[in-house]
Amino acid sequence: MGHNYTTVIAFSLISNDATFEKTLALADYYWGDETFKYPMGLIQMLGKLNEAMMRLESPNPIPGMTHAEMALHSLDFWLQSEDLPRLENGISYNANGQVVFDYTANNVEPANQLRQRLVDFLDCIGCHPGTHNVDFYLGGMIGIPLGHTMGTMKMGTDTRQSVLDPYCRPHELENVFVTDGSFFVSAGAVNPTLTIIAQTLRVADYIRQQMI
Repeated sequence: MGHNYTTVIAFSLISNDATFEKTLALADYYWGDETFKYPMGLIQMLGKLNEAMMRLESPNPIPGMTHAEMALHSLDFWLQSEDLPRLENGISYNANGQVVFDYTANNVEPANQLRQRLVDFLDCIGCHPGTHNVDFYLGGMIGIPLGHTMGTMKMGTDTRQSVLDPYCRPHELENVFVTDGSFFVSAGAVNPTLTIIAQTLRVADYIRQQMI
């Protein structure tokens, strides 16, 4: 799993000279809204695109604007929706010993709905129509999710359906614990770092109690 994510840019009618933008997020649609009752996810700002990146991403500039002007007027967004667990998705080795990454996206409609909410919102604050994909960001150009990949050793109580027990210890092993993003059973729609930290502290307390 690795989130259903989309990276897009919009162009404001006024300039935006911010350099670091990843401090603003919008979670109003995380659990859905009155017209779409299912969780949609999180909208947050993306690091600002500069002129060189804009040339790479948009070889054909907006009529009447240079790439430098487009970068100055850009509003850069990361949209993140839940990627649900799918047994067929995973990492394996083929007969030649090469690593194979099998991945098929699922739960795509909430991501589409979330993007539409962003487009509707931008229309209200004065932007050029629509949004534009940022394809080079985190693997978009190569077609696989590279943002927050997780769940390759998910935890659970059923040894046929999970690798780790509820305390992140591999089934039938006593002295190994895994507390990186592998243990997730669902990718969720938020950055995973705080959950990883919380689970690591929980597992550390468990290990300490077992040693006493």
